[in-house]
Order: sequence, then structure tokens, then C-alpha cells
Amino acid sequence: MKASTAMKMVGSALIVLASLSANAQSSDAAAAPAAAASSAATGKQAKAANRSLARKVRSTLAKTKGVSVANINVRARGGAVTLAGTVPDQSQVDVATQAAQGVAGVTSVKNALTVRPVGQ
Repeated sequence: MKASTAMKMVGSALIVLASLSANAQSSDAAAAPAAAASSAATGKQAKAANRSLARKVRSTLAKTKGVSVANINVRARGGAVTLAGTVPDQSQVDVATQAAQGVAGVTSVKNALTVRPVGQ
């Protein structure tokens, strides 16, 4: 008899725990769409900001004397800018890096430019 009473108590405790867990899940589920919507909006805003910064850097590079932007790709992510592609000589690598660092909103510049003489 004592074993059956213990089993009833354990079963009751499990039912109570399961109902508490189900309650917590339903309130989390209600908050999830709002969180997903705000993170989607934040993600879109971040992408737009990254595109805008990349355009600003590219525009600055295009206006910089001594830099050929024909084969330079600019990527931005959270203020970190990556310059990739090729330039005709080493001096353009340095000038492009300095020009990109001077753009407002740029926190760091990773230079992945390589030197490739014209015609090669």
C-alpha cells in the first residue's frame, strides 16, 4: 500500500511539473513572434547600414586620386570594411586603405587587395 501511495505522489508531482512547463512554453510562444519581428527589422536595418557604408567607402575610393576602383570590391559589416580585388601597383593598396579608414562609420579596414599589373 505504501508503494502505491508513493507512486500516486510521484505521478501527481510529474503532472504538476508538466503543466508548469506547458504554461511556460505558451507564454514564450506568445513573445516569440514579437521578438522575431523585432530581430527581422534589426537585421534589415543592419543590412541597409552595411550597404550604405560600403557605398560611402566605394564612393570615397572613386574620388581618391591614385586609386583605380575598377577591380575593387568593398564589403562592410558592422563598421568593419573589407577591401578585396586587384590593383595595378602597391601604392594603390596603401592609399585605398587610408582612404577607407577616413570614412565616417568605419571602425576597421581589412585589406585583401592584391597587386596585379595591367594586362596580366
